[in-house]
Amino acid sequence: MKVGVFIVAYNAERTINKVLSRISNDAWQKIDEVFVFDDSSQDNTSHIIAEYRGQGISKIKVFRNNHNLGYGGNQKRGYLYAIENGFDIVVLLHGDGQYAPEMIEAMIEPLESGQAAAVFGSRMMEKGAASSGGMPLYKFVGNKILTWCQNQLLFSELSEFHSGYRAYSVQALKELPFLKNSNDFHFDTQIIIQLMDNKSKITEIPIPVYYGDEICHVDGVKYAFNVMISTCRYRLHKLGLINAKEYAKDKPKVHYSFKAHKHSSHQQIIDLVSKQGDKTRVLDVGCGEGLLSAHFTKNNHSVTGIDINSNESVKDIFDDYHQANLDNASELDIGSLGEYDTIVYADILEHLRDPQDLIVRLNECLNNNNGKIIASTGNVAHIFIRLMLLIGIFKYTDKGILDRTHTKLFTKKTFIELFDNCGYRVVEKSVTPIPFENIFSNQRIANFLSNTNLFFAKLWPSLFAYQFIYVFENDPEKTGELLREKQIYAPYIDE
Repeated sequence: MKVGVFIVAYNAERTINKVLSRISNDAWQKIDEVFVFDDSSQDNTSHIIAEYRGQGISKIKVFRNNHNLGYGGNQKRGYLYAIENGFDIVVLLHGDGQYAPEMIEAMIEPLESGQAAAVFGSRMMEKGAASSGGMPLYKFVGNKILTWCQNQLLFSELSEFHSGYRAYSVQALKELPFLKNSNDFHFDTQIIIQLMDNKSKITEIPIPVYYGDEICHVDGVKYAFNVMISTCRYRLHKLGLINAKEYAKDKPKVHYSFKAHKHSSHQQIIDLVSKQGDKTRVLDVGCGEGLLSAHFTKNNHSVTGIDINSNESVKDIFDDYHQANLDNASELDIGSLGEYDTIVYADILEHLRDPQDLIVRLNECLNNNNGKIIASTGNVAHIFIRLMLLIGIFKYTDKGILDRTHTKLFTKKTFIELFDNCGYRVVEKSVTPIPFENIFSNQRIANFLSNTNLFFAKLWPSLFAYQFIYVFENDPEKTGELLREKQIYAPYIDE
């Protein structure tokens, strides 16, 4: 494999030679090139490197940035260089000597064997290593607190997020939108999150800790703030509450997962269907991959699915399945669908251009005696979105209330009006909180926040509810009026 060592350097004239001289002879045998990017230093860093005489001198290249790009910006340049020059592995090393060049071989070994996409040197894996290496107490405590918070938010178990000693598979870097990251020091956090989001394997190894008289260019308070903002942005992005460009994929492959929390729309809909009785005949409209239908079937209900996709792999979930474009409801063969006790519209109506047309056409499939419609949708008037609008932000996201595939957005009032216009009245209603279980790995925290949000959502649903869930039944008076309207435009009958 072609191995490159990428050294980021800024005002490192006193330390850079020592860093290069500490690279072992065995490591030099594996290294194809050491490329140093001097980030427009105000001292003689580049000149000293150019004069360096030692093992592997022919493998050293020095590049000086005309303008200071920042820690993150300098990394972007180096990784682009590694990609453009066909490297397989790139090791990130700092020119100030804080990280041990003696560990290069250990850093690249998991990458050479294909066991990892990234290797992080951790100063926290071995107890006491940080303090014995001279790490200041405030940095140790701050590191621990930040890492704990990030692990909670990212559902991860890293011992440290804040080591700058990294080795990457260049192929893994090619798959990351790292050019969208910050040019500041929290670039390191963003690229970790991108790796995690890409399901890339991260391996940690313990490294020795050394704190000397090097000058720290990091504003600790600003760094901690930016790290937490970056982490929270990712979690909000995954919830669909914001669109964070650094975590957005150019062509997102949206995969909807089952919502298992007891207060989620999925769980509540499953319970509501079961309340209709045993062996209920269910029509799951926009059933997708059968996430809900599988549970209906498990509860001994008879399930028919309708979706635009063929879903051959999950058809065994259903008693009957119809492939149809729900946006062209006029093409639906209503007669072939049969009659149902319950029609479920779970988070599907917001994806349609004319949901009213679909609901009206499927009226014929609902049991007129005691048939029910169960429908759920996101609340576009949620307080978070209102606050975003207040500061002039309205961006579509990969998932959630502002899912980019949504063509209709509903408030509590407009969702009820949709069914009112189709001849239905509300007989039961419910709400869901923000899915905090997808934000915090600590279930106690997640449950506390969910229960708190649920309390306010029930108190003021139009403002605090994340989703609305309604049970509707036929309103004979409204249905009669709809029939009259329909007959006004019917062809004349000549007696």
